[in-house]
Amino acid sequence: MANTTSGTTTFDKTFSIDEIIEEAFERLGQQDVTGYQLKTSRRSLNIMLQEWGNRGIHYWEIGELDLDLIQGQAEYKFFRSAADGTSATSNPNGIYGISDVLEAQLRSDRTSADQSDSPMTKVDRSTYAAFSNKLSQGTPNQYWVQRFIDHVSVNVYPTPDSTSASKDMHFYYIKRIQDIGAYTNATDMPFRFVPCMVSGLAYYLSMKYAPQMTQPMKLYYEDELARALAEDGSASSTFITPKAYYPGT
Repeated sequence: MANTTSGTTTFDKTFSIDEIIEEAFERLGQQDVTGYQLKTSRRSLNIMLQEWGNRGIHYWEIGELDLDLIQGQAEYKFFRSAADGTSATSNPNGIYGISDVLEAQLRSDRTSADQSDSPMTKVDRSTYAAFSNKLSQGTPNQYWVQRFIDHVSVNVYPTPDSTSASKDMHFYYIKRIQDIGAYTNATDMPFRFVPCMVSGLAYYLSMKYAPQMTQPMKLYYEDELARALAEDGSASSTFITPKAYYPGT
């Protein structure tokens, strides 16, 4: 008689924050978790997720939108949350928590079969600052992303004129990882990052509760993280072209 399987693949969505904390403490040899330890563990998890953001570890938060360009307007703001301000009009609308723009195109005829994209170049602050007249109007072909605490500003150059205002800036953005919320919540990440999240928390907690285990916990954490990152990357097709060989040449 064949064994019966669960038929589900949702462990990562039912693996709650308090269970992640319990698993991390068990790896440090501690079974009973106090209320304060739950609190400090959630804080450590949020700090770790901020550190992941610095590493660029959140491909699952990549999205795309069409920004409505306005004649004479060079700057478009996207806020951290609705409480901080109203983000620029886009399709889809109401996008918050953007941390950076990865790449962009100037898009014509967004909804028609004649849709056409022209690449826009991302420039740094020094390059943008060197533009002599940032209010000169034309067809935008460059942009600079300025990042603040509560929002990011997407600055296009040249400033859209009457013709380009009928077009959109289509871009791929990356959002911040959601904060760790209630202990009964699940995490905002794919299943492949659950193991390194647990081992990462164990490493962070070892610095507070088991310093003698910090070094091995760090090695284990970095190993788990490297595997998750290798799996999470955006792979492209690989083509191998054999080298031609001509005897006698």
